[in-house]
Amino acid sequence: MAVAKVNNVKIHYQYKDHGHEEVLIFSNSLGCNLSMWSYQEMLKEHFNILTYDTRGHGDSEITLGKYTVELLGNDVLALADHLNIEKFNFCGLSMGGLIGQWLGIHAGNRLNHLIIANTAAKIGTETGWNDRIQFVNHNKMADLVDGSKVRWFTPEYCIEFPQEVSKLTDQIANTSPDGYVANCAVVRDADFREQLHKIKTPTLIISGTKDEVTTVEHGKFLNEQIKDSEHVSLNAAHLSNVEQAEGFSEYILNFIKE
Repeated sequence: MAVAKVNNVKIHYQYKDHGHEEVLIFSNSLGCNLSMWSYQEMLKEHFNILTYDTRGHGDSEITLGKYTVELLGNDVLALADHLNIEKFNFCGLSMGGLIGQWLGIHAGNRLNHLIIANTAAKIGTETGWNDRIQFVNHNKMADLVDGSKVRWFTPEYCIEFPQEVSKLTDQIANTSPDGYVANCAVVRDADFREQLHKIKTPTLIISGTKDEVTTVEHGKFLNEQIKDSEHVSLNAAHLSNVEQAEGFSEYILNFIKE
């Protein structure tokens, strides 16, 4: 693990250079950290892997001021520059998918392939996110665990793999309230519904059939608006890369290598 000062923030990251030609960058979901991508271990056989904690998450710095998806997107570009990575494949889930959309719209020249999973052009409502922010401001992060468990995983997965569920929900319990709230505002304010046509990078959209946060319908909309895209679904809730780790990884591998 390492820390880089880029774009006026200290970003905690892990870069594993396995000697491959292509780099794959993973971007975490709201309330998670880079370890959520440990389930994609098989991809190290094919790509150099860069994971990082989004600003305000994990061991990355919590900065003052307003966070925007543009700010988070530029964090990615600055980190890639720091590591001398000119072009890369990018995979983001949920909030990470919003960052991916921003990159596709504004920095497509840096992307080889784009994978956006369990995300939407517009996630949730302003009222819903403001309510979440108010809840966090008046409660403990641990109070978000039960709700996150329901959103992130199917009941079947929770019963069969309780330790994995606890490992992931512990991440949100340990997220900084200030960092979480700042990133809630990012998700609240991001809206790419009128800009998706600007994405020219080959794009894979992954949905979870049991995801009630970013639904299959949201995935279909992305597919309709992004010209060079394909849409697939997994039998999973919001964290499809965990619940269907092998299928998720195989979709990425086949998409990039096809």
